[in-house]
Amino acid sequence: MAHEKTVSSDTPIHLESVPITSQNQPPITQASWEADDQNNPRNWPVWKKNAQILMVAFHSMAATFMAAGIIPAYEAMAKDYGVTLPEASYLTSVQILLLGLVPFFWKPITSIYGRYPVFLLSVLGSTVCNIGGACCTSYAAQMATRILAAVFISPPIGIGSGVITDLCEPEQRARKLGWWTLMLTLGTPGGPFIMGFVSKHLGYEWIYWLFAIMNFGQFLVYVMIGEETMYITDGDRPRAKGAAQGFWGKLVPRRMNPRPLKAHDFIAPLLFSKYPAVIIPAIAHSVVFSYANIALIVEMPIVFGEEFHFDAQQIGLQFIAIIIGCVLGEQLSGPVSDYFLQWVDGKKGSHCPADRLWLSYIGFGTVVAGLLVWGFQLEKAVEWNVTPCIGAAVASFGNQIITTTLIAFAVDSHRDHSTDIGVCINFYRHVWGFIGPFYFPHMFEHLGISGAAGVMCGIIAGAALVPIIAIQVVGSRSGH
Repeated sequence: MAHEKTVSSDTPIHLESVPITSQNQPPITQASWEADDQNNPRNWPVWKKNAQILMVAFHSMAATFMAAGIIPAYEAMAKDYGVTLPEASYLTSVQILLLGLVPFFWKPITSIYGRYPVFLLSVLGSTVCNIGGACCTSYAAQMATRILAAVFISPPIGIGSGVITDLCEPEQRARKLGWWTLMLTLGTPGGPFIMGFVSKHLGYEWIYWLFAIMNFGQFLVYVMIGEETMYITDGDRPRAKGAAQGFWGKLVPRRMNPRPLKAHDFIAPLLFSKYPAVIIPAIAHSVVFSYANIALIVEMPIVFGEEFHFDAQQIGLQFIAIIIGCVLGEQLSGPVSDYFLQWVDGKKGSHCPADRLWLSYIGFGTVVAGLLVWGFQLEKAVEWNVTPCIGAAVASFGNQIITTTLIAFAVDSHRDHSTDIGVCINFYRHVWGFIGPFYFPHMFEHLGISGAAGVMCGIIAGAALVPIIAIQVVGSRSGH
């Protein structure tokens, strides 16, 4: 039997000739049968490819949606569980940390068994954990369900970029990566926004019931239209249709790669930190995401609850500004980025990944402006007004531009390892995001909201903007 191998975005494709099948036929190259093979995800109909991308994007959104969705219920859970408000917030903090760490475990598993069975297990396991969360009566039990739910729901946050890269041509990559990054970002404000209504009118137990219903709905969609997005070959030929094909066949987990798992596989994504085109965008994105997304979301319940005496529903409504900013930002970052590269191609005859970074400066400018407006207007407000929300929307607009642009740049720079890069960037984003809530309250208390906003803008300029300018200069000169 021919040796079995997996060809994905993490395995470079070597264009070498295979033996001729007939003396009357010319040699067939691997590139030719890959272009003709209908089992190759690149050759699927557009609707089918888009469906897989949207499913993994929604799956990623569900992870951050569930971590942040319990924020409006902190006070009620603290009272029922007999803990302090900061202790209740750890139910979210621990999920943020695990969403950054656990993809290191899932990525090697998917390289051996495929992405599809892992996604099925992910949403089904999360369903069970959320049912348990709805029935919990103690803080310790709830913490256990949140830990397990984060472990199960985390795979697409790390490997989503690999799915998109395998399904998209380069000229569409930023737009489709934008779908994924937008949904990932929207989960953070979307969870508190929707669950604020649920917590007030139905009780926080229904937050977990709705999480479970959402996850089980994802499971049904995966069963009905989901497919394996890794391209499988038998040696030097396309895999023939067999037991792994068809509706029932795809539901049965099977070993797709015969090589054994090694300890090195579980840390391999982090080794991409040695590449400037990965580590610099990763750190820049993590810093901006922490201050232009997580800081706003963590601080809103505290400020609006204490200063304006808002209930869970009223606090949830404030997140509309962040949602609007993210959606508008994606309209510029994804499609415009791809159109910009096409324009560069037409003008210069070619482009390099560093050309994408021009759009990131729009993001940096709006992030700084938005944070300053949010901070100064919120500090001087004696009663609620819309100006702090406008600042939050502008900052979110810039954050989304930076997120999509920097991830697309990193993937383009090392496109044969897009999944590893996704896991690596995700690690830095969530670890930095996990640390933030521990010092945010002290920073806002001692510096004031306006002073803290100024400090955050200074850190963004020094730790994100300056390094991105440097890597663009170097990348543009070298053509990389």
